[in-house]
Amino acid sequence: MITKGIRGAITVEENSPEAIGSAVIELLQEMVRRNNIDIGLVSHAIFSVTPDLNADFPAKYARINLKWKDVPMMCFNELDVPGALKKCLRVLIVVNCSELFEPEFVYLKGAESLRQ
Repeated sequence: MITKGIRGAITVEENSPEAIGSAVIELLQEMVRRNNIDIGLVSHAIFSVTPDLNADFPAKYARINLKWKDVPMMCFNELDVPGALKKCLRVLIVVNCSELFEPEFVYLKGAESLRQ
């Protein structure tokens, strides 16, 4: 078994706990669905947010709402690069998997512009 990373990103409507929580849940559920992720095989998850999203910790919503209680998670700020996409939440989910697994990255809402 090896590990592979699955990238995802979504824009958040506003800097509020409710909007951040909703975005985390939407993004993670879609990543799990598209990649058929068994949460028991998730090694860890790393969240990053742009500096304009500081109302809450994204990992909190994975832990509480999606029951990712045994997944180690950390949250960081993205670099404040001029002209970069605003109100963007990113995640890297690292999973234990077979070498044949081909991850599908997920970019939702305004974050779709990151991979055009």
